[in-house]
Amino acid sequence: MFSKNKIIIIVVLKFVLSLYISKISLKTKICICTLGKNENKYIREFVIFYKKIGVDKIYIYDNNNINGERFDYSIKDYIQIGFVQVINWRGKKLPQLKIMNNCYQKYYKKYDWFIFYDIDEYIHLKDYSNIKYFLNEKKFYKCQLIYLNLLPHTDNNKLYYENRSLFERFPELVPKNKPEGQLLEIKFILKGHIKKVRIKSQHYCNNKLKNCNGFGKTNTNRRIYTREPDYKYYYIDHFYSKSTEELIEKINKGDCRFKNSMIMNKIERYFNQSSHNKEKINLIEKRLGVNLSKYKAI
Repeated sequence: MFSKNKIIIIVVLKFVLSLYISKISLKTKICICTLGKNENKYIREFVIFYKKIGVDKIYIYDNNNINGERFDYSIKDYIQIGFVQVINWRGKKLPQLKIMNNCYQKYYKKYDWFIFYDIDEYIHLKDYSNIKYFLNEKKFYKCQLIYLNLLPHTDNNKLYYENRSLFERFPELVPKNKPEGQLLEIKFILKGHIKKVRIKSQHYCNNKLKNCNGFGKTNTNRRIYTREPDYKYYYIDHFYSKSTEELIEKINKGDCRFKNSMIMNKIERYFNQSSHNKEKINLIEKRLGVNLSKYKAI
């Protein structure tokens, strides 16, 4: 049996160790590299969210049209304090992979982890108020890529934009029994300080890096799906379409990866994730000039 003094010593040592681990965790440097085009309605919520959970820096590659909106209209205060840096990428075509590689190659010595999420993607970490504590878990010590699944939200049957938080407007998730709506997509968090890294997709690196999921479980495959019950713990909230009107705006601004904007593919994905009705179909047909007769028959 332990004596009372020994128990006290063990408790004190555990407390001191926890303080040391916390101190080490908070020294970890994390940045987000993201691409933005016509995102002023959403960027402030995105910036506030990631600052709150412990990200050190956000690099926004401004891909707006040459004479289009500017991010300082919405987040000038965060730019002035140095939390956000806007990089001029205005008017460039198919920039997604270029900005990911550009950001990592420029800053890989400066940061311990890189997050490459879009402005409609929010990381969900159960029981972690600070992402640094999550990334400094022992399970990730040998991990270089952490894969998490995107969990899409429906449009909550909203036709038009409202000036409110995405989480308030679209609390409903795509039902778990609709795998075609979820698409089982993943995004990664990439470890810094790796000299030679070539990113070939939003969803994986082509390097032979040690990867794992949110539980630290490794897999030789590039794709690691968390699936249920993992969705209760670690995933990415994905507001793909938002309202019908906002989906139309998303389609109209073009695609950041492919020359063909794949309008019908995006509409099909939308209706896989959210229900369709006469009002939505009419609005899309009127604004985009497409024929959605196949949905009218359903």
